[in-house]
Amino acid sequence: MQPLKIAVIGGGAAGFFGAIRAALANPDAIVTLLEAGRQPLTKVRISGGGRCNVTHACFDPALLVQYYPRGGKALLGPFNRFQSRDTVAWFESRGVKLKTESDGRMFPITDNSETIVECLYETAKELGVKIRIGSPVVGVKVQEQLPITRRFEIELKAGGSLQSDRILLATGSNPTGYQIAQSLGHHIEPPVPSLFTFNIKDKRLEDLAGVSVDSARLRLLVAGKTALEQTGALLVTHWGLSGPAVLKLSAWGARLLHECNYQTTLVINWLPQYNRENLHQQLLAVRSQLARRQIAANCPVMIPRRLWQQLVSYVGIDPEQKWAELSNKVLNQLIQELCEGKYQIQGKGVFKEEFVTCGGVSLKQVNFKTMESRIVPGLFFAGEILDIDGVTGGFNFQSAWTTAWIAGQGIASWE
Repeated sequence: MQPLKIAVIGGGAAGFFGAIRAALANPDAIVTLLEAGRQPLTKVRISGGGRCNVTHACFDPALLVQYYPRGGKALLGPFNRFQSRDTVAWFESRGVKLKTESDGRMFPITDNSETIVECLYETAKELGVKIRIGSPVVGVKVQEQLPITRRFEIELKAGGSLQSDRILLATGSNPTGYQIAQSLGHHIEPPVPSLFTFNIKDKRLEDLAGVSVDSARLRLLVAGKTALEQTGALLVTHWGLSGPAVLKLSAWGARLLHECNYQTTLVINWLPQYNRENLHQQLLAVRSQLARRQIAANCPVMIPRRLWQQLVSYVGIDPEQKWAELSNKVLNQLIQELCEGKYQIQGKGVFKEEFVTCGGVSLKQVNFKTMESRIVPGLFFAGEILDIDGVTGGFNFQSAWTTAWIAGQGIASWE
């Protein structure tokens, strides 16, 4: 029997990990990895500020899936077969130790993404994977008249083609990958950005860049009604707002925000630990107890002093005004700003070096036991080409490692 020919299209995390797994599962197979660019593993190199956030220290599959706005349900089975703990063990078996930071993110102890790049690249080479850099693929044809072997003809941009028995499509959010999948009969959920910051120009946020709040509750309003809500840390930036609460809201609201062209209303509760009545009673007590002190200079709640002063000024309180001079009307306006301030989102920014896309190959058309297409036998998927995306913290890499590991195992079998 001739050796199985496997082609992996895409030289990112999922492509390399899938190629490695296939070569391990079937040492006799001929595994060829095709990368369009001149440098593979580009996203791995720049992730985590050049440190590579490999995965997250969440080792319970049922909890792990909750970090995926799209694809969590489909990933439950795969995570029970290969999850974060397995990723850590695999890299450690190759001499790469990971460390866990206070927020659960895991990085190589070298704090250098090149450690991960070298591990993947050298492991692939050791296993005999043929790595072809600068080899863009423009199309894939299925030879319907042939048996399962030698079914695929891969057209290369430079000319010529490559014959293959099996294909792993791991092109990330590259449009070419979507086009190939679509040309073979797959439905593509329209790709839109996920995981981004909010552009907001508002005098209440002026000169507050760098100010952070440990916990704020955010609500997205659409047609005057709450569409989504998130609670978490919030960071004021030069262009608007960032931080975990914003990033989670942008991830779960990716399609909703795209549909409204990133122009909608954000309601901020800077003090979610209070209800309005409790806050009202506390500020009344402060007005009595600190009657002769200046309002702006004496912040009675747990928010940064600069933010307090901005909100106080916004409702028309003079810097010299004392608590005893605060009218009930202005007191209620201040409570409104603290609990339900409305801000207009006027666009989106990019979260650091993260480029996460919502959308991709419809999950209904993929068998998650093997990552094989339900439409085209012999075609497998892994990584961000699928309609799966996670929040920041190593979750997108983990879905790549998991789907690639399962795809690599499935693609290496003759069955």
